[in-house]
Amino acid sequence: IALAGIFQATRLVEQLAKTGHVPADPYRISIESLLVMNPANTLDVYGGSVANLRQGLEQLRDVLQNGKAAHADALRYSLGVLHLQKKLSANNAMLQEVGTRLQQAAHQAEHFSSTHENVIANIGGLYTDTISTFRFRIQVSGDYNYLQQQRIAHQVRALLFAGIRSAILWRQVGGNRWQLLLGRKKILGSVENLLRSISD
Repeated sequence: IALAGIFQATRLVEQLAKTGHVPADPYRISIESLLVMNPANTLDVYGGSVANLRQGLEQLRDVLQNGKAAHADALRYSLGVLHLQKKLSANNAMLQEVGTRLQQAAHQAEHFSSTHENVIANIGGLYTDTISTFRFRIQVSGDYNYLQQQRIAHQVRALLFAGIRSAILWRQVGGNRWQLLLGRKKILGSVENLLRSISD
């Protein structure tokens, strides 16, 4: 589920960078995953329903079945997000700042909405102040006319942050990079079961 959260966020980054648009519900779920501070379980982070992660599960299934050929940019962003998560988790001061400022964003979302442009600008600014200071950066590919727009730049950063949030969750429940390389069949089986449970 957490892995699907990563792939949903990075697929949305790919769509946004290339088309200037994202589907509203998956976008809201990814953004709200950043604002859930004390989830009872993994699914709580994504609104309590597997169906909220359909796009991420489908993306993950495509990548596991077809390898690098499937959504190459989103796969590259996902691997970048996993790398940045490790950097962030090793920096306690930055983790504290992220936690404090995301709480502020959560309060702001109560007054506006989770996807209001003020909230997204706040989260995008937090990404710039923290994650963007690492030497490693994710290079987003897409249409320059979209990427130069400040609103879309904020949305891209907020979604990358959501991917990092899911990566932290994935590590917390025992996920690691080797599982992606060596346990693909097992992960694919789980993904297909979850997608079937949505369809049933």
